[in-house]
Amino acid sequence: AGSGQYKLREWRANEAVVLERNDNYNGEKAKLARVIYRNMKESSAQRLALEAGDIDVARNLEPNDLDAIAKNADLTTTSAPKGTVYYISLNQKNPNLAKPEVRQAFKYLVDYDALSTTILKGIGEIHQSFLPKGDLGAIDDNPFKLDVAKAKELLAKAGLADGFKVTMDVRTGQPTTGMAESIQQTLGQAGIQLEIIPGDGKQTLTKYRARNHDIYIGNWGQDYFDPNSNAQTFASNPDNSDAAKIKTLAWRNAWDIPDLTKQTEAALLEKDSAKRADMYKDLQKKILDTSPFVIIHQQLEVAGLRKNLKGFALGPSFDTNFVGPVSKE
Repeated sequence: AGSGQYKLREWRANEAVVLERNDNYNGEKAKLARVIYRNMKESSAQRLALEAGDIDVARNLEPNDLDAIAKNADLTTTSAPKGTVYYISLNQKNPNLAKPEVRQAFKYLVDYDALSTTILKGIGEIHQSFLPKGDLGAIDDNPFKLDVAKAKELLAKAGLADGFKVTMDVRTGQPTTGMAESIQQTLGQAGIQLEIIPGDGKQTLTKYRARNHDIYIGNWGQDYFDPNSNAQTFASNPDNSDAAKIKTLAWRNAWDIPDLTKQTEAALLEKDSAKRADMYKDLQKKILDTSPFVIIHQQLEVAGLRKNLKGFALGPSFDTNFVGPVSKE
């Protein structure tokens, strides 16, 4: 399998993927004969293996391990902003979460500043709109900050001055677990009792895709480099019925938005780039104020490297980390 610079030699589920140079490739041949991806879930295990020279690249590192790598003369780091945003979403099938004041209150119950200096340090940048920086029309407005008093006012206006109980489905691992625990604590300050339901990716996504959650925390990465990739999923829901064929993130959260859906479609078809950019700016501002999405940060992908590795670069999406140009001295 594989028609590029590498072909698949072996795939051992949850253990390793082995790629072998494809000498039939028509373009420039890969520099390395073989590339092995090892499944190492723990950040500390990756760092130790990198320090020992057992691996050449460590991905998905946590801030404390990145700090340790920075102090090692044999190692270096590289980073790049991704077209990926992390968010929590509120299912509008839940009557409490469907209230506009509650949706807005949640946006004042995230300690963005604390997250940026701890759990997300070096791996995320606070960004509250659905288009990541770098996209046509992306705005960098971050109007929300932790404001418990403001959130309590909004909850009282919604008739929920005493708070309520709610659940959040969380994929185990970082940074999502740490983010969920932080949000649990800040929600509690306003009387909202959050129960965290941990699970693996399959469990949480299956429940989310079936619209059976209360709150979901996760990330969304662009499928292609155009603002429609994110606008279509965050700001469009052509059919809010359970039997819908188009199941965007707005649909997963039962957010019925016929007007925004029409605006998203119009922005896709607009041929004038300046007008199109303005249309996406308008969409983002409307989503900021009214949506069931609390967008928290844009991912900064970071990798630790052995210094003898050359040509390794992180791309802007999860499928653009090419290894063909990589070599070792």
